[in-house]
Amino acid sequence: MRRFSLLAWCCIALLGFFLLGCDDTAEPTALAAPEPIVAEDTCHVCGMTIVQFPGPKGEAFLKGNAQALKFCSTLELFTFLQQPENQTQLSHAYVHDMGQTPWASPSDDAFIRAVDAWYVVGHGQRGAMGHTLAPFAEQAEAQAFIDEHGGEMIRLEEIDLPLLGKLGRGEL
Repeated sequence: MRRFSLLAWCCIALLGFFLLGCDDTAEPTALAAPEPIVAEDTCHVCGMTIVQFPGPKGEAFLKGNAQALKFCSTLELFTFLQQPENQTQLSHAYVHDMGQTPWASPSDDAFIRAVDAWYVVGHGQRGAMGHTLAPFAEQAEAQAFIDEHGGEMIRLEEIDLPLLGKLGRGEL
């Protein structure tokens, strides 16, 4: 009987040890910061050299990967992220805040989280792949951009493959 109780207590202790690892209240891990875009960087989708083109760029970090995937335009970034095989792999993404940086050569200091941005589609400015999404940290800056260049304001949740297809074909 004593042997059974010792074995039972060991099993209970082992089970408790494993359950401690399942604590959902643990502190979240810090998100990787955006990486500088350098002359050698190429777009993860099309392979073009990123710095040669105007307009907002993007970076994506996939779960379990500390290195950024870099994109020559927000159109390329979101086309990649909307693919079914990539949708569940995203940790976080960054885009240039076009209210804080020039369209011709966006600064690495102007990256914001993609989930926080206001986006303008259907405007007259061009990015690396033609029509692209113009991201802004502030709704008022997005509206000022619309007043000057045209377009429509949307949020991240509204970006989908049909919208991206229309942008790519120049239908917006």
